[in-house]
Amino acid sequence: MTPRVLLLGPYPPPWGGVQTHVVALRRFLRERGIAGDVVNLHRHRTAIGEGIHHPRTALQAARLLARLEASIVHLHIGGTVTPRLLALALYCTLLPRRRTVLTFHSGGYPTSPAGRTAGRLTLRSLIFRRLDRVIAVNPAIVRLFQRFGLAPERVRLISPFALPDTTPAAALPAPLGDFAAIHRPLLLTVGLLEPEYDLPLQIATLGRVRERFPKAGLLILGSGSLHARLREAIAATPYAEAILLHGDAPHPVTLRAIADSDLLLRTTWYDGDALSVREALHLGTPVVATDNGMRPDGVETVPARDPDALLAAITRRLADGVPPARRTTIGDDNLQAVLDLYRELAPELGH
Repeated sequence: MTPRVLLLGPYPPPWGGVQTHVVALRRFLRERGIAGDVVNLHRHRTAIGEGIHHPRTALQAARLLARLEASIVHLHIGGTVTPRLLALALYCTLLPRRRTVLTFHSGGYPTSPAGRTAGRLTLRSLIFRRLDRVIAVNPAIVRLFQRFGLAPERVRLISPFALPDTTPAAALPAPLGDFAAIHRPLLLTVGLLEPEYDLPLQIATLGRVRERFPKAGLLILGSGSLHARLREAIAATPYAEAILLHGDAPHPVTLRAIADSDLLLRTTWYDGDALSVREALHLGTPVVATDNGMRPDGVETVPARDPDALLAAITRRLADGVPPARRTTIGDDNLQAVLDLYRELAPELGH
């Protein structure tokens, strides 16, 4: 019987950080003879393939989890911890003959109002302490689960990043290619259109950047609740033609945009080990990002919500020119660490 791991979480499209990690982990497992079925918990349900399941209701998900055989059930959570996700985590721990692993991807949760109330005497603690292992993507999340009362040996710090097995598209399609052709230097941001990404700061800063670099442009890839508001903010600037609010893009196109850009911006108020930052370093694109205490080597960091510091860093990197490409040395080490954790719980997954 083929050993099997069941991955629960969002699956692309769109290609967010958690989705990309789930795809990479599934690929890594399948290459080693371990079946990796996916239960997609995202509202987008267009992916088609063997072992990819799209339950539409909580009842469908429960029936599916009860039916699918697996040694490990691995739940991936980003953002906030909703009652529905808590119920799902509890249900997973009640499944017979399964061991349950949670990867918590939310870099902002530990400092959120909900995160600050973490403690042993909470419903969240009672459920989280039933999990066999928790994978934290940054040190703040490790400390969060310690406050929930999990023993240190049950919480592992493992970065979600793995080098992409997807290659960049050969060229940027229209309108991206047309925009990039006439806007240089090209600044790029990849992420959600949500308040914590502080995109209004980037939009405002571009005007000041263009005082020195008149042809500079800003390309924004991603989707979210602020799309209409950002579109209005862009239209209100005298340089609206220099900003392209594109929306989501397929992963190969996103990688090509990163490779073709002069600078990647990441101005989040809080963050984890951002996938786009790692991909930019791998592709040799300079990065200016807010300091979250865990940016990889090669990133120029600035304080959050500081327009003067952001402008100075952008100007400095553009004036210095693009440095020689420096590729990251991380291979599949992080994915191997996840598999090693699985094997601690389920020796039948092999060695």
